[in-house]
Amino acid sequence: MTSDALPAIREPFDPSDVTWTPVSRKLVGARLTVAAFFVVPLLLLAVAGAIAGGDAWLWSLPALVVLLGLWIVWLVPRQVGAMAYAERADDLLVRHGIMVRSLVVVPYGRMQYVDVNAGPLARKFGIATVQLHTAAPATSAAIDGLPPHEAARLRDRMASRGEARLAGL
Repeated sequence: MTSDALPAIREPFDPSDVTWTPVSRKLVGARLTVAAFFVVPLLLLAVAGAIAGGDAWLWSLPALVVLLGLWIVWLVPRQVGAMAYAERADDLLVRHGIMVRSLVVVPYGRMQYVDVNAGPLARKFGIATVQLHTAAPATSAAIDGLPPHEAARLRDRMASRGEARLAGL
């Protein structure tokens, strides 16, 4: 058998028959804000420790915290860019991850209920999270960073598709 006769190997995390819908880029700002709540106080503590200690080598701690902050600023937009979902006829696909990639396929007939959540910070950034719950916790999925109107539309659509699939059992 020649290599021309072999079927094309598809990427397991990017099925060819799927149109992905990315999450909102506003999620980047929300995640960077959460990171700043941890990095800024840590930086202030490191600077205070370096000043109080008086040793020159102690300034390496604030430098490490700054490097951590820069790494987070570089990483978060890439993480958000890797997040997407796709609606198919019988299931919902949710993908995320850069280094450790994940693709969750949730059949509509297995959905028990769908939640929409938006805490104070998410509301400030105009985003929400849709959480899909199934009987098996391993197949439950969450889609972060959706505009509220899209989260409501997706919630209603998933709930109605789930009810339709359960009615057919």
